[in-house]
Amino acid sequence: MAEPQEHTQVIVVGAGPVGLMLAAELRLGGADVIVLEKLPAPTTESRASTLHARTMELFDSRGLLDALGSVPNDPRGHFGGIPLDLTLPGSHPGQWKVPQDRTEALLGSWARRLGADVRRGHEVTALTVADDFVEVEAVGPAGPVRVRALCVVGCDGEHSTVRRLAGLDFPGTDATRELIRADVAGIDVPDRRFERLEGGLAIAARRGDGVTRIMVHEFGRAAAPRHAAPGFAELATVWKRVTGEDVSGGTPLWINAFGDVSRQAARYRDGRVLLAGDAAHAQMPIGGQALNLGLQDAVNLGWKLAVQVSRKGSPGLLDSYHDERHAVGRRVLSGIRAQALLLLSGQEVEPLRAVFGELLRGDVTRRHLAATISGLDIRYDVGPGTHPLLGRRIPPTVLDSGAGGPVSTARLLRTGRGLLLSLSGDRDRAERLAAVAAPWHDRVRTVAAVPHDGELSDVGAVLVRPDGHVVWTDSDGTSPERALHRWLGLPDTEHPNPGGPS
Repeated sequence: MAEPQEHTQVIVVGAGPVGLMLAAELRLGGADVIVLEKLPAPTTESRASTLHARTMELFDSRGLLDALGSVPNDPRGHFGGIPLDLTLPGSHPGQWKVPQDRTEALLGSWARRLGADVRRGHEVTALTVADDFVEVEAVGPAGPVRVRALCVVGCDGEHSTVRRLAGLDFPGTDATRELIRADVAGIDVPDRRFERLEGGLAIAARRGDGVTRIMVHEFGRAAAPRHAAPGFAELATVWKRVTGEDVSGGTPLWINAFGDVSRQAARYRDGRVLLAGDAAHAQMPIGGQALNLGLQDAVNLGWKLAVQVSRKGSPGLLDSYHDERHAVGRRVLSGIRAQALLLLSGQEVEPLRAVFGELLRGDVTRRHLAATISGLDIRYDVGPGTHPLLGRRIPPTVLDSGAGGPVSTARLLRTGRGLLLSLSGDRDRAERLAAVAAPWHDRVRTVAAVPHDGELSDVGAVLVRPDGHVVWTDSDGTSPERALHRWLGLPDTEHPNPGGPS
């Protein structure tokens, strides 16, 4: 007897940070979602521990920072192990140290609170893609399950089952060099920040609880195909060869190896199948960029997919996910490959590292590389217009909303809807904009406010997507209706909202 079939609008495979972020974004947009995760419980291995400025801004725009609590901030990052000041204008400059299990717990709680159905212990075994639906088969704690939906999104990592079952191309190169890393209790070694010794690279950082994270690469040692995590004896042997120190008496809490793999899916969308995070791009996790890249994929995709499955999406809206994020991913992977060369090459790369060190002392180069790492340089092609804000994230700004008092642009985005800001102080103009946006009232909020200064002071009105990127300004004489239609889908002409701006 065939197992019962369930129905939802979107299936997300993978309940890591990217899958959970996507599930929450889908729920904010009103889409029903089931998340299938093969692990029976969240991982306790906090491998990725860095959130960059743009990700922190996105968390702020969803009201997540209070729950995250106080986390350490460090303006100092690196490019290929060469110190780099990441400070740039914005609300959360630098990098923020948050263990991955803490990020995952935060996003999991948020997604469930919004109504996402997260099912652990469910391993996907089959995928059927038809003209008007997808169907996923999985084996769960109670046996086989079948779920039918309009779309499926693989957020299931570098070795994605969804990508494999869908037959999607994943071109690029496998790892040729690797680092072995672990969290180890009971050892006493000096802290090291990308210390290049004669035989290799050593990194060590002791936490407040006495556990030390160590990473090591031996110059000239090729990455071998691995079907399981390395043993602690292997790590201790390589560490001793590189540093001369004996850590074999320590107790590893977890251990793994990662290399300089560089692959990117040819398409992030193939009809009803989509990819996000490491399922879409595999890269060496230098400086936390992999996690941040994936979380930003999820925020770009979530609202678009929610509009699409509501059958209000305009032509090309969902394709813009691939167009925008594939280009960003390609650029980030290129930068990571450059960093891997600087970090993992032997003594022959020292002259190049010296030149890079000199260049990074100049502010133009520093700001350029800091922006690429932090995600603050992203600019999408959003259509006609020449204003420098178009396609960029709206600058974090405090606005005067009159009787409502001061309010930040991040707070105004917390509903997960788009934002049409009337900034001129002209009430009649604000009313006219509200009337224009009324047919999209379920997807955009119109707000009248006045900026005191900053980059918003030279425009009278802006339209901001749910992911925070500006897609229209009134400075170019372009049509707000056209931008609303392109980015927020088909108007709801049957139920227009007659209310004015808030």
